[in-house]
This record gives sequence, structure tokens and C-alpha cells, in this order.
Amino acid sequence: MNNYNILLLSAGRRVELVQCFRNASKKLNLKSKIVAVDCQETAPALYFADKGEVVPRISDPHYINAIVELCNRDHIALIVPTIDTELLLLSKNKETIESQTHAKLLVSDFRVVEICRDKTRTQSFLEEHNFLVPKMLSEEELSATEAMSFPLFIKPKDGSSSIQAYKVNNASELELYRKVVRSPIIQEFSEGEEYTVDAFLDFQSNVITIVPRLRLATRSGEISKGKIVKDRAIINEVKRLLEILKPIGPITIQCIKTKRGIEFIEINPRFGGGAPMSITSGADSCENLYRLLMGEQLEYNENYRENLLFLRFDQSICLDENMNIVMKEESWVSKR
Repeated sequence: MNNYNILLLSAGRRVELVQCFRNASKKLNLKSKIVAVDCQETAPALYFADKGEVVPRISDPHYINAIVELCNRDHIALIVPTIDTELLLLSKNKETIESQTHAKLLVSDFRVVEICRDKTRTQSFLEEHNFLVPKMLSEEELSATEAMSFPLFIKPKDGSSSIQAYKVNNASELELYRKVVRSPIIQEFSEGEEYTVDAFLDFQSNVITIVPRLRLATRSGEISKGKIVKDRAIINEVKRLLEILKPIGPITIQCIKTKRGIEFIEINPRFGGGAPMSITSGADSCENLYRLLMGEQLEYNENYRENLLFLRFDQSICLDENMNIVMKEESWVSKR
């Protein structure tokens, strides 16, 4: 294969990811056009890609056809999803998309996505395979609030980005949040150090890299300050998990290191918002994807730097009435 164009779906604010793909292609001396799409013209990543385009919403019945047409028009080699809500739709249509284009769709099998997208399925999967998880409370236990031990944690069973996820400190808060959170699951609250783990697997589900990141601060559910830590206990447990689950490509795993051990919170089979931290540390998933497209065989490695501290921040771009960039810094790249 000599075509290495990348299509980034639901690009939103994923400017860093666009830049990571561009840096990887330059490192490998490949000609690769980065195409970013979103349902909103004001998605910042559109203005940093080589080409930015507006497509229908995921819920639109024409969405899949729009992606197929775009792939054929722009000679896309790899389609990269970035948000949880598109994964089930894409996995259902993976065979259709790949058969009608020359692109490979970077999404795990429907079975894997189904487990990860439903928190109750995730809980059952983890318990079945003897991984530690916070206990999920039954309706019977929830009805006996006088015997309940707080704090607890509540979240939607199909949630994302910590939306409607709350620590519950008492019975009054529990009653309130149960009215607010859609299709809630309620768990015991886990105390300990919280980690995000960026892992990468090849197209045959072989584990290539596992990078734990200590979450020092978050904003809107996404890491804002983090530290790369080669924690052996976390790496070993995550590797065991991945070898059983068998996803492909990038996957993000949330866990907490507690007194009991490593407790798993959730699994997201896509690039995490903080994935550029792990990529910058040397576990370059973007470079790995290009190498796989080139036909290379990759092996498991831990060739990344630990103890790197990442502090994330916002930038702004200014557009005129014609949606053209008015001002840009030297570090900004826009060929739109």
C-alpha cells in the first residue's frame, strides 16, 4: 500500500492528534494528507488538518454514505474514530465501509465495542475474568439506604467524558442524582490514585504498547495535568485485560490503584483525549499505524520515557466572516 491519507472523524478539538499524525508522517518521510471532519464548521481541528470538511451528524441516515464518498474522493487509507458515540455505528458498518472503499476502519469488533460502551457489560466482563472493580449496587441494596455506606459513585451506563458522573456523599444526593442521571449505575466509591492507560494493539489484537498516565488534574472529564509512570502492576494487569478482550488500535483504560489493588473503572476503545501525552513520550501510536499500513510487523515494547509531566492548555484561533483564519501563530498549521 502506497497511500497513507488519514481521515479523522468527529475531529472536534483534537488538534494535538492531527499534529501527532503529521509529525509521524514527516518522521517516516511519507506523503500523508490529514483530513478532519466534524458536524460543526467551528470544530477547531478542521483548521489544522490538510483538509477540513463538514459531514452529517452521526445520527443522520446519510452519515455512513458520506464517509464512504469522502474516503473514495480523498483516497483515504485509514479512518480514525475519536468519540465513543460513533463506535457502535461504525463497528456495525465496518465491513460495508471497507468493502466500498480502499480504507481500513480503525474500530474493534462489535462484540468488543458493545462490552465497552455499556458500563454494566463492562462490569460483568471484568468480574467474569477476575479483574478488580468497584462493587455495583443492586436495586435491593439501593432500597436499604439506611444501611448504605457512603460515598458512592453514579454514572450513566453508556456515558462518556464523565458527563453526569458524580460522587455521592449521602442519601439526599443519591436521591437527587438518581432523578438526574439517565440509566444510572451506582458503585462503591474507590479511593486511590487514578490512572489513564493508553494502549495500542495491531490489527490482529497483538499488544504493542501500554502507557500508564497518573491523572493529576482533569477538566470536563479529560486529563489536564498528567505524569507518565511505568507502573509494573498496572502494565501487567492491563496487558492481561487486553489479551482477553482483544480490541484493535488505540484503547484508553481508566483504573484506580487502591489498597485492594488495581480497580478498573471503564474501557474506551479509541484514542483518549490525553493520548498525545503518551505519543510524545515515545509510545507513538500514530507512527505505529503508519508502519502497519506500510506492512511492517510490530512487537511489544516499552521504549518510552517515564516521569514526564504534561500540562495541557487551550489556544484560540480567530476566523473572519468567511471562516478564514485571521491570525495564527508560527506553530499553527492550516492548509484549508
